[in-house]
Amino acid sequence: MINVLVVDDSAFMRKLLSDLFAAEPDFKVVDTARNGKDAIDKIKRHKPDLVTLDVEMPIMDGIKALEQIMKEVPTPVVMVSSLTRAGAEATMQALALGAVDFVAKTSGSISSITDIRTEILEKSRSAVKANVAQLIKPKSHLPLLPPFPVPQMGAAVNDEQIVAIGTSTGGPRALQEILVRLPGNLPCGVVIVQHMPPGFTKSLSERLNSLSSLTVKEAEHNDVVRPGMAFIAPGDYHMQLEREGNKTVIKLNQTPPVGGHRPAVDPMMESVAKIYNSRAIGVILTGMGHDGSKGMQAIKSRRGQTIAEDHTTAVVFGMPKSAIELNLVDRIAPLPDIAEEIVRAVKK
Repeated sequence: MINVLVVDDSAFMRKLLSDLFAAEPDFKVVDTARNGKDAIDKIKRHKPDLVTLDVEMPIMDGIKALEQIMKEVPTPVVMVSSLTRAGAEATMQALALGAVDFVAKTSGSISSITDIRTEILEKSRSAVKANVAQLIKPKSHLPLLPPFPVPQMGAAVNDEQIVAIGTSTGGPRALQEILVRLPGNLPCGVVIVQHMPPGFTKSLSERLNSLSSLTVKEAEHNDVVRPGMAFIAPGDYHMQLEREGNKTVIKLNQTPPVGGHRPAVDPMMESVAKIYNSRAIGVILTGMGHDGSKGMQAIKSRRGQTIAEDHTTAVVFGMPKSAIELNLVDRIAPLPDIAEEIVRAVKK
């Protein structure tokens, strides 16, 4: 049984969420709270397995409450708010502070949660299995890795490498840990799929760009993949690569979701494998499910290199575990070592 505390300043929203959980046999709503201060008191009293937390509330808002929760009573938290879609930056802040995941309402109205009912339940079930210790653990603050030597002129285009990264729950923090350590003159491009809805990938890209020596941007249709640049697939679009002359170009599409995801990791990695063959480097990080396993298989079958995050640091050891169990991974490393593994692979 998953004991839930529902936190929202709207009595109507508290009722909607409480009824949603009450209808499920594996959930029990132990209490509700109308603001952050009330929530902290009730978390200490009930010790719930999960907290759903609104962002904008009187007395103490969700961001301040989350920060205090993670310091005093670390508990899996899923942000649920009408502001999380418009306030994508607040969502990124919440994830940085230790929220496991978030659900954005389909509109500014709180009249219904029908459209996101399944998402709330799936993310809540996943959140209670999350490694919260990793979410509240201070970042490693390892130094920036040394820059690459100046490349020789005339290197063949076909010899270029690429790094393809796939992640889901816990991914924003993991990506930050990796990208801030990679040298700005990385001699290849980086393409990233992070499971995230529209509107949030742009905010994530801007945040990572401000912290990394690499240029990080939300991918656009026909962007050219270049060394020292990292492209994040936009929410609700698959991202695949195609070769046009001597350039590798990003193509975005809205073909049906793959495994329930759009963007999905598999189609991105499969397209990478077709173009780069043995020069492709696939990386699977924290996330629920098994998206990325087919993509890693495609890279490995063409003799590319594959890296997965170790269970000791993964917030949710689903995606890496799936690839590892299928013997698709060359190297398994804890998160603080992934950047170094990428640099080592690029140098080969």
